[in-house]
Amino acid sequence: MAPYTITYFPVRGRCGATRIMLSDQGQEWKEIVVNFEEWMKGDLKKTCVFGQLPKFQDGDLVLFQSNAILRHLGRRLGAYGKNDNEAGLIDMFADGVEDLRLKYMKLIYQEYETGKEAYIKDLPNHLCRFEVVLAKNKSGFLVGDSVSFADYSLFEVLLNHQVLSPTCLDSFPALKSFVETLSARPKIKAFLDSEDYKKLPINGNGKQ
Repeated sequence: MAPYTITYFPVRGRCGATRIMLSDQGQEWKEIVVNFEEWMKGDLKKTCVFGQLPKFQDGDLVLFQSNAILRHLGRRLGAYGKNDNEAGLIDMFADGVEDLRLKYMKLIYQEYETGKEAYIKDLPNHLCRFEVVLAKNKSGFLVGDSVSFADYSLFEVLLNHQVLSPTCLDSFPALKSFVETLSARPKIKAFLDSEDYKKLPINGNGKQ
């Protein structure tokens, strides 16, 4: 029996980084897929602490909020730095990724038709922050010399942006190398090449 259970919609969405992290860490999980019609009935929504998915179960522990899930797995799987200082930096970068993710989601769900060109034009102003960090840290990770949950989160957001704007990393060699390196990690590569991954749309409204 898989130790973890993800309850979510049939999209990559807010569970993309979690699935990539679990794959890279050699973990198994069960997926409970919720379709839109089922969700709109409201019965499941009433059981969710904040009225939203994903829901993540680790034994008796039930978590909501995608970043809380990533942090839990970071602690559980040794992907939260080697000390408190590294953990603090990892939290900082994870919050920076979340800022970018929220801007991306606002574009996808509210401004795609009118704001895509301006968003892509402004994107380097956000990517350059991560470029500086990765260029300084010769390990290829955001913090220290091992992968953290913040790396998985950044990696997944960058994959989405490469679909939105295929050339967006061309001026950022450290970011481009980061994506290529994580994409080549055997368990991540196997997951990204799988039909389970490929069949899922990035976002719930079909925009990408």
